[in-house]
Amino acid sequence: MSERDVIEAYKQYLSGYSLQQLRYQPAEGGWSLSQMYNHLILAALDYLDQAAVCTAAAEKTLVKTEAGEQVFRNGGFPPVKIKLPDGPANSPSNSDSKEELLRGLEQVQRRMAEWVIKLDETNPDCKVKHGGFGWLNAREWYSLVDMHFRHHLRQKSELDRELGSELAVAEQEQLH
Repeated sequence: MSERDVIEAYKQYLSGYSLQQLRYQPAEGGWSLSQMYNHLILAALDYLDQAAVCTAAAEKTLVKTEAGEQVFRNGGFPPVKIKLPDGPANSPSNSDSKEELLRGLEQVQRRMAEWVIKLDETNPDCKVKHGGFGWLNAREWYSLVDMHFRHHLRQKSELDRELGSELAVAEQEQLH
């Protein structure tokens, strides 16, 4: 599945949810689908901003961390939950409308389309540091967008199961 395909899939999934389903939080401290979408959009735009910074960065001989090497060697994040540190930057909004989320996904697609044609022209030795993965070049920052979206498909499936359970309980309550 290409970068474009995975974002198109997220757009299709989004169309199938009600606003109530998007904002449903299954557990204290857990994210809703809306928060997951918001997180994906903001992270993707940040990754693409970092790719842009790489074009102005000086050449660096610095390397990735072991975690970064592993992610790129495997072509994706490990299939585990990753707990982000508490803080406002890691507490995505749960108030976006479906239209706002769709516009965000479309913005990511536009930015990726702009970047894909620039990647071959960027110096792979010009890098910007990622907090967990070490020093990444523009192509690697670009690749993180797709890896991150694919990583969250598992979370989306878990949230879908939770929603299905909640809908079944609500239907049972209506029958009684």
